[in-house]
Amino acid sequence: MSYAGPEFEPPAPRRSRRPLTVTLAALVPVALLGWAAYAHLGRSGGDAHPAGTASPSVAAPGFGDGKGASPSASALPLTGKVVVIDPGHNPGNFRHTAEIARQVNVGNGHKECDTTGTETNAGYPEAEFTLDVSHRVRALLEKQGATVKFTHDKDGPAWGPCVDERAEIGNKAHADAALSIHADGSAPGNRGFHVIMPGAVHAGGADTRPITGPSRDLGKRVASGYRHATGEPFSNYLGDGAGLVTRTDLGGLNLSTVPKVFIECGNMRDATDAAELTSAAWRQKAAQGISEGIVSFLRES
Repeated sequence: MSYAGPEFEPPAPRRSRRPLTVTLAALVPVALLGWAAYAHLGRSGGDAHPAGTASPSVAAPGFGDGKGASPSASALPLTGKVVVIDPGHNPGNFRHTAEIARQVNVGNGHKECDTTGTETNAGYPEAEFTLDVSHRVRALLEKQGATVKFTHDKDGPAWGPCVDERAEIGNKAHADAALSIHADGSAPGNRGFHVIMPGAVHAGGADTRPITGPSRDLGKRVASGYRHATGEPFSNYLGDGAGLVTRTDLGGLNLSTVPKVFIECGNMRDATDAAELTSAAWRQKAAQGISEGIVSFLRES
């Protein structure tokens, strides 16, 4: 590149390098003395910064430099979200048949407090299945920062709680989402899963009108996540092949004031479904699918 015009200046005459050499020779000892003094201060706990100011820090590898650092709780996607998981039935219900037979008000009628649930032909109880899957779902959601509450657990009540109490637990927790986990007890040959959503009920102490819309969104997302994770087909006997059912006779839905759905994870009386429901590895897939649906709902809500 060439230069021309008034801004061009001729290069300065070259100077001897000898004075520069002498100058550098003189500066080196001074620099070494300064470094020695600095090193001494560092070893003796000296602080090169004025009192009351913070020293600049250098992040150690893996902490704060984006390489292997663990995310803080506030960085988790579901921090601040509350999920209530309702494991269907209770393993102890069969010992308290009189108590669970008591009728409770579900807004538009009366239903039993609870039932024993179903079981596979080999005797694996629905209540054991629902607790197992619920624990797996809770672990997955908590890893993403959610606060997860159960309506009951193994160390909780010996039976129940009743369906109206289950709904109230979600309401009092101000849950962002609530899910009741079940498995069906239909006839052999009926297989697949379906998600039950609340219909519009406005009677007695029930008013589902504010939650039908968000509950339907939650139900669709849970059905999609579950289908994707497990490969389980949509029910061939309920839901018109779409895996979605609306009901107005379930107290756990009627009395909810927060978005809530039920999932019937499969038919325990069908041999194909039962083989899956009794597999621990498959139950982990079921939990993964359920949690994916809940996470999708919460991140959009």
